[in-house]
Amino acid sequence: MKAMFKKTGLIVSLASALVSGGFGAAQAAGGSAELKHLDWSFNGMFGRYDDASLQRGFQVYREVCSACHSLKHIAFRNLTDIGFSEAEVKALAAQYEIVDGPDEFGDMYTREGRPSDRIPGPFENEQQARASNGGALPPDLSLVAKSRVGGPDYIYSLLTGYHEPPAGVELRAGMNYNAVFPGNQIAMAPPLFEDMVEFADGTPATVEQMAEDVSHFLMWAAEPKLEERKSMGFRVLLFLIIMTGLFYFANKKVWLPVKRGENV
Repeated sequence: MKAMFKKTGLIVSLASALVSGGFGAAQAAGGSAELKHLDWSFNGMFGRYDDASLQRGFQVYREVCSACHSLKHIAFRNLTDIGFSEAEVKALAAQYEIVDGPDEFGDMYTREGRPSDRIPGPFENEQQARASNGGALPPDLSLVAKSRVGGPDYIYSLLTGYHEPPAGVELRAGMNYNAVFPGNQIAMAPPLFEDMVEFADGTPATVEQMAEDVSHFLMWAAEPKLEERKSMGFRVLLFLIIMTGLFYFANKKVWLPVKRGENV
C-alpha cells in the first residue's frame, strides 16, 4: 500500500506541475461541464461539519494530496477541532521532522514535530517545489475551497471529472481530459483510485467517497470557524428580531396618545 502511495505521489507530483501555471490558459479556452452539487452537512443556517468525514478527508490529504500540495495555514493542534484527541495529534505531529533554529551556534536543526507546528509541506521552499514540478508551483490547499468558484462542489467535481475524451477531442501531450476543468485539458493525472486508502471506520474508499471527504476537509481548512460564525449569526438575528418587537410595541405605547389626540 505504501508503495502505491509513493508511486501515486510521484505521478501526481509530475502531472500536476502545470496546473497552477496552466489554469489561466485553460480557462481562456472555455468549455467545462456543470458542477456537481452535493448536499453538504455544513450548508444552510444550521449546517455543521461532519467530524467523521473531516477525519477521512484529512487521511486522503495526508496519504495522497500531500505528495504535492501544502496545507500551510493549518497547525497540528487545529486537528482537535475535527475530532482528533490531543494524544492523537501529539502522536501525529511526532511523525514529522520540523526544521527549527537557529541554535546557540547559529545553525538550523531538525526536531520532532509538536502540536503547535504547522503541517509541513512536501517541499522546503518554492524553488525546490518548482524544480520538482517542471517549473510550476503546486498550489497550497489551505484556502482552495474559498478561492475557487463553487468551493467544495468544484473540488469534488474536479476530482470525479476525469473521463476518456469524447470523440473528436485530441489531447495535448501530457494532458488529461477533465469535464469540469476549464478547457477540459488538465496536466494533473487522476489522483484518486478505488481503495487507495483504507479508512479506519470501514467506509468504502470509492473515488466518490474520497473526493467528497477531502472536499469536506478542505472546506473546513479554508473556514474552520464556520460553525462559530453561523452560531453567532443566528444569535444576532434572534437578538434583532426581539429588539424589533420591543421597539414596535414601545413605539405604539409612546405614540398612541398622540394618535388619540390626547395631551402628552
